[in-house]
Amino acid sequence: MSDTATSQPQPHPIEFADAKRRLKAIFVGSVGNLVEWYDFYAYTAFSLYFAPAFFPSSDPVVQQLNAATLFAAGFIVRPLGGWLFGHLADRYGRRLSLTISVLMMCFGSLIIALTPTYATIGFAAPALLALARIIEGLSLGGEYGASATYLSEIADPEHRGFYSSFQYVTLIGGQLTAILVLLLLQNVFLTHEQLVAWGWRIPFVIGALLAVTAMFMRRHMHETESFTEASKNPVKRESSIRGLMRYPREIAIVVGLTAGGTAAFYTFTTYMQTFVRQTAGFSDITTTYVIAGSLIFAAILQPIYGAISDRIGRKPMLIFFGVAGTLLTVPLLTTLAGTKSPWVAFLLISGAWVFVAGYTSINAVVKAELFPTSIRATGVAVPYALTVSIFGGTAPAIALFFKQQGHEQWFYYYLAGVIFISLLVYSTMRDTKHQSAMHRHD
Repeated sequence: MSDTATSQPQPHPIEFADAKRRLKAIFVGSVGNLVEWYDFYAYTAFSLYFAPAFFPSSDPVVQQLNAATLFAAGFIVRPLGGWLFGHLADRYGRRLSLTISVLMMCFGSLIIALTPTYATIGFAAPALLALARIIEGLSLGGEYGASATYLSEIADPEHRGFYSSFQYVTLIGGQLTAILVLLLLQNVFLTHEQLVAWGWRIPFVIGALLAVTAMFMRRHMHETESFTEASKNPVKRESSIRGLMRYPREIAIVVGLTAGGTAAFYTFTTYMQTFVRQTAGFSDITTTYVIAGSLIFAAILQPIYGAISDRIGRKPMLIFFGVAGTLLTVPLLTTLAGTKSPWVAFLLISGAWVFVAGYTSINAVVKAELFPTSIRATGVAVPYALTVSIFGGTAPAIALFFKQQGHEQWFYYYLAGVIFISLLVYSTMRDTKHQSAMHRHD
């Protein structure tokens, strides 16, 4: 293959109508992504309230550890969801896969909303909660790959980093929406006792209704031109996993670049709610404000970093995250654990996002640029979901385990070490902006 064939398309003027079509498609895809992650993160945002209803114990750390363990359980099935929905996206289209995944998230959210407590049905209560998390894990395992693929393919080549960064804008937006619901229930509508008794069910009902809305919106999404082109030139049918095995180097890169980034992401989103509350010792409401403020800052960073990657490339952004994350994680978390000022806590978590966004803003497009169209959704979803199951979903449980054992700082070093491993990958991988497989349909 000639150098011309592998080079990136030259910049060209984009017609207004075409830009409008792309923006509309990205908006619709992103709204569904926001709903999926709202449902998923509502579990974390409200775990402080519903954990006693499902896990009777006099020790709140044990209750949160049990809740975090089920949170991790949802990640165990994410590789299966990545394969299932990746296969649907690669064989039948991105739109179908995204529509079905958000419907499954609706079902999982409804189960949580309607499940009786442990006092009512005993062990069946946490068992049903686990079932709901498994359903949501399957859904989310497919959502990431199909969504990352869709947003990367629908964007024009010169702004792919910017457009695809909105996956994490909406992902963070989903958590912000969950926190907004939490703030309204805490400060406006319900007392603490009402939240503990039954109010924690409300966000899951809201999530189910939002998911139904997103499902109908996604039914009318435009299919991507890349998938349409690939469908005109069908290749020999083979299983998605067999097809994926033809790209061992790309699989290894996805695993390596994801490990540190996903561990950092789930630490500074999912686990921060518990860390700021139980380790730093802030009240429920103060914790919510601190986390919400830092997430707003994180969401703003995503498109900025995505646009920068369109200028300087993806690799420098990843190396920036790897170096800063390796050097600063331990001192940052150590300082955060000892602070008594909400403003200092906000600045410290926001400071973490300055380097974590180097990964979150572009990791989706980097993975999409590694694989050809025929296997892209599966290639993005399966190795990513497997890595997230090992390093991302387990982060809160590992942190709480160390805390329970009296060695909470061990988790700080664990996180820095995982980021360092990913840094080794970042420093040796190709820059996918300049060497992309997006134009390949094989």
